[in-house]
Amino acid sequence: MKYPVMEHFYTIQGEGVHAGKPAYFVRLAGCDVGCVWCDVKESWPTEGYATHSPTEICGWVEQTPAQLVVITGGEPAMYDCSSLVDALKEKGYRVHVETSAAYPLQGDYDWICISPKKFKQPVDAEMQRAHELKVIVFNDSDFQWAEQWAQTVNPGCALLLQAEWDKREKVMPKMIEYVKSNPQWRICIQTHKIIQVP
Repeated sequence: MKYPVMEHFYTIQGEGVHAGKPAYFVRLAGCDVGCVWCDVKESWPTEGYATHSPTEICGWVEQTPAQLVVITGGEPAMYDCSSLVDALKEKGYRVHVETSAAYPLQGDYDWICISPKKFKQPVDAEMQRAHELKVIVFNDSDFQWAEQWAQTVNPGCALLLQAEWDKREKVMPKMIEYVKSNPQWRICIQTHKIIQVP
């Protein structure tokens, strides 16, 4: 199995429960979810990106002190990532995935962050696997959307609200008030954009 890789880099995890941790990111090319506010639209097509084996990808990570690998996209659920995840875990890495779960997840991940999208909704059965539910707040209706999906996850799942970056000044005050009234949620900040790392 080979995977189309748009980019890969060692950086700091910028958002979510594990924000602030050093992590090696593997961004797979290909996504048919089509979020209008996506900030990595160049990851949507698969054409023009070379494919790489799990062995090659492990080799990249081994050149760094990374202990954590994040598989993202694009939409990684489009692929059977089992062989890649297994290869990384055999090397001793902790493996996380960031996904919309628009397709069934294939891979024995250590941490699953699901960010449900209205453009192509998650596979219901996958929500029970989520360790982290991250909902992007673009407009007022997204709070109800968040609550809808919060009903589908396990009680221990972290519930996060994240402002769409270009709308953050408008929606952040509403998010603050919402979280104060609904303390099961927490606010997620895209710190990588603040500290200016990939």
